[in-house]
Amino acid sequence: MRIPFLTPRATPAETKSSPLTTLFALATSGPAHWSQRSYPSLAREGFMRNPVAYRAVRMIAEAAASVPWIVSDGGAEDHALKGLLVRPNPRQGGAEFMEALYGHLLLSGNAFIEPVEIGGTLRELHLLRPDRIRVIEGSDGWPSSYEYRVGGAVRRFSVEADPGLLHLRLFHPLDDHMGFAPLEAAAKALDLSNAAASWNKALLDNSARPSGALVYQPKDGGNLSSAQYERLKAELAEGYSGPARAGRPMLLEGGLDWKSMGLSPREMDFAEAKNGAARDIALAFGVPPMLIGIPGDNTYANYAEANRAFWRLTILPLIFRTAEAMTGWLSGLYPALKLGFDLDQVAGLSAERGELWARVGAADFLSDTEKRQAVGWEG
Repeated sequence: MRIPFLTPRATPAETKSSPLTTLFALATSGPAHWSQRSYPSLAREGFMRNPVAYRAVRMIAEAAASVPWIVSDGGAEDHALKGLLVRPNPRQGGAEFMEALYGHLLLSGNAFIEPVEIGGTLRELHLLRPDRIRVIEGSDGWPSSYEYRVGGAVRRFSVEADPGLLHLRLFHPLDDHMGFAPLEAAAKALDLSNAAASWNKALLDNSARPSGALVYQPKDGGNLSSAQYERLKAELAEGYSGPARAGRPMLLEGGLDWKSMGLSPREMDFAEAKNGAARDIALAFGVPPMLIGIPGDNTYANYAEANRAFWRLTILPLIFRTAEAMTGWLSGLYPALKLGFDLDQVAGLSAERGELWARVGAADFLSDTEKRQAVGWEG
């Protein structure tokens, strides 16, 4: 194949010419662009477009939602609230409801539960999207109500109601009322991971080769005319770009020469940059990178140890703080209520439970009642 951009044609004499005797393409680096830190932006760029953030959020939310509740009231475990936790509302089951709650908490640092009472009895629980909530401060600077806005409809929830709107939030060092999202701490790593994926996709679209320069070195001292310059760009874009044209040989003539100007993948080290960003995202959520399959992480000796750390350091603190907050929230309706979790049914903690039972069983100095209490059972 010959490129016809220098083939003589019967055209009127060109009087306008390019002042360049060498044609080249050069890409320079510009300032970094970072995504916004709002809940919709983090949800789109993180959970919806980044596989590492998506998997980390799903792992935490699904694991935490899978732990069975224990509902007791003055020692009696048969409580009306147990059925409500199994079916919080007509649209959601208990696991789906808790998974969405933990998802809101991880992506925005906040989660809101609206109670619905009928005849003085708590009948339903509903989740409200965090980005639709605004805190209304009173004259003393503390929240006086919450405003929930959907389109043109606005609802207000007073903090004096019992039970009112439950606000779960993660610690924020610079905000008195709203929580801090884990993904926000890894926002730059998130942008780096997404940008690296976009770069690799663009590289494939351009024949999986770095950009370069097509150099024009005329032997007779002539220059490319403006028409020849535009035809050259069009011929290159049409005939040599895109994955379908990868590897197609280029036939050059008329003083043209190709000079590669892109850095090699080894020099740019995109793979390590992506893995480093993925590790930062996983660590911000508290998920051992080994569990997501990110290479280069040797913090734990094996998968079982990493999974145990995931449950002990991430899942258990999250569910315990949730149970404590909900217990206090519902104390007005159920003064003796106590919410907890049945950890004996958690597969990820079975090894630890087995070790505990073995140690307690071998303790001859303990009575049967004391052994039952030591493993978390009522005496």
